[in-house]
Amino acid sequence: MSDLRAAQWSLKSLLRSASAALVFALILRCGSAQQPLRTLIVGVDHRHTESLNGDWHYLVEQPPARELYDDKGNVRDGGYAQNSHPNIKSGPHNSEYDFSTAPTLKVPGDWNTQDSTLFRFEGVVWYERDVPMQPKPGTRTFLHVGAANYRSFVWVNGKRICQHEGGFTPFDCEMTGAAHAGLNAVVIAVDSTRHKDDIPSVSYDWFNYGGITRDVSLVTVPTYFIDDYDVHLQHGPTFSPRDARTLTGYIHVQDAPAGTSVTLRIPEAGVEKTLTTNADGRAEFTVNATNLSLWSPASPKLYRVVLTSGTDEVTDDIGFRDVRVDGTKILLNGKAVFLQGANVHAEAPVRGGRVTTDEDVKNLFSMLQQINANFARLCHYPHDERMERYADKTGIMLWSEIPLWQRISFDKSDVYDKAVIMLHEMIRRDRNKASVILWSVSNETPNNPVRTKFLTDLANEARHTDPTRLITSALIGPRVSEDQVRQDDQLMQALDVVGQNEYIGWYEGQPEDADRKEWTFSVNKPLIFSEFGAEAKYGNHGGDHDRWTEEQEANVLEHQFKMMQKIPQVRGVTPWVLMDFRSTTRNIPKLQDGYNRKGLFSERMEKKKAADVVRKAYTEHSIGKAE
Repeated sequence: MSDLRAAQWSLKSLLRSASAALVFALILRCGSAQQPLRTLIVGVDHRHTESLNGDWHYLVEQPPARELYDDKGNVRDGGYAQNSHPNIKSGPHNSEYDFSTAPTLKVPGDWNTQDSTLFRFEGVVWYERDVPMQPKPGTRTFLHVGAANYRSFVWVNGKRICQHEGGFTPFDCEMTGAAHAGLNAVVIAVDSTRHKDDIPSVSYDWFNYGGITRDVSLVTVPTYFIDDYDVHLQHGPTFSPRDARTLTGYIHVQDAPAGTSVTLRIPEAGVEKTLTTNADGRAEFTVNATNLSLWSPASPKLYRVVLTSGTDEVTDDIGFRDVRVDGTKILLNGKAVFLQGANVHAEAPVRGGRVTTDEDVKNLFSMLQQINANFARLCHYPHDERMERYADKTGIMLWSEIPLWQRISFDKSDVYDKAVIMLHEMIRRDRNKASVILWSVSNETPNNPVRTKFLTDLANEARHTDPTRLITSALIGPRVSEDQVRQDDQLMQALDVVGQNEYIGWYEGQPEDADRKEWTFSVNKPLIFSEFGAEAKYGNHGGDHDRWTEEQEANVLEHQFKMMQKIPQVRGVTPWVLMDFRSTTRNIPKLQDGYNRKGLFSERMEKKKAADVVRKAYTEHSIGKAE
């Protein structure tokens, strides 16, 4: 067995092990296997940390990025990574760079909207910051990066400590052995270049924002520390009142010996229990709570959960609820619900760029509130953790997915391995968020046996990793040129809830054509119309059939809703999309100007006529029924 095949086999085995507490890194350039990340710390945003947000020096490296990659595509540890400084008077000669006199970018933030010369740049940007530290005996320090798009490589004082692939999930790099007292040079190279075997692949309908796009911080913990936990309502074969007061899950203590003590406290629910870890550092529990109020959109109750092991303590705010399907019904706490919402991209309203602040999140949710939404599809990748936190507090149910979008190399095992890791990173970060009720494994993928096997395996992996939530995917097709539309995609067999994208009245036919469509599905499962709509430039007016006008967009949605009212298994709708967002594929001047214009609101939060159509339908609950 070759070294590569052995590494891949080991990776698959560990990922599928129920006791694996590590999150493993991805297979990187040219198929070489990256060393596994030591851990991925859950609940960092609720820990005491030292923020490294702010100004970072940066240098831009044009392709072929010879400071980062050698001629064979391997990562170099010399050059910029060493953060040397030119001696102008006498040498020695470095690679002709200097971070100390370089300009700065704000972190978190994409580079595209901060430096006009980098607006369309896709490639390598190097970040550097000098970080003061005073390491203490018996502690470990991790560099936490909320997300960086797409490949990241991290050096501390010239030593490479980790690398990560994937633009939308967090990673933690242990820097204990590389750091010292005083100033420490942290260098992060971020490469946003697209490749065919990446996730997503080379072509997608959103803007490829590059950079360190989410919070960066230092996390200092004891030698043994809580890195992962799962505290949820007991999920039996059926929902019962008894389940409504029983909590179960696990707490994992990284590198802890068997028998390490762990305490779980939920004061308001009358829970206090001392546990001990097994040989894998995992302490499982089942406890009864008192006076437990379940989380729902009408009452988004959160409980302060306190986890302690030795000198390490983590607090989190967690809601408890039960979600499942019964035939074609979606049940929340045993009651049928109808999901009415919108698709949401992680695009910052008004200022543009990636969502990075609490204000960005509040602006997006304010538009959801304006249409009376109780649900949002966070497309097409895991969003900033602020989104889930805000949804937990405000009672908005969420669909979260990984970026398997259209042109993925479904025939390659290493691409599947990447997808599994991204899925695990998404679930690990957000499994304690009550608002997340759906994990999605893909969007608009081609219907063929190879893809179906890939996504069926991935859906089963998601279900195995988290059996308490529903699994879905947004399907495309069949063609809707005839009035009888039958969806028989075999992937539906692997899903709990079927997502269906279609664009009658925009990409296909006229708005009124939707009135005559009769949809049937080869499975008897809940259905969410996960995408539909039309493009309109805010302020562009005309007749109901004049393309690119607010009136036509509103007309398309009205006829879509008529069509959906006739389909008995419809249990949710999410028009595409809440707000106009940037996309490099949208190039009609004066109408698109680089934006997908299907938003109910403009990128400046200006309300289009379509938003009133949706608000009226949601207020009157006229589209479908919960059961």
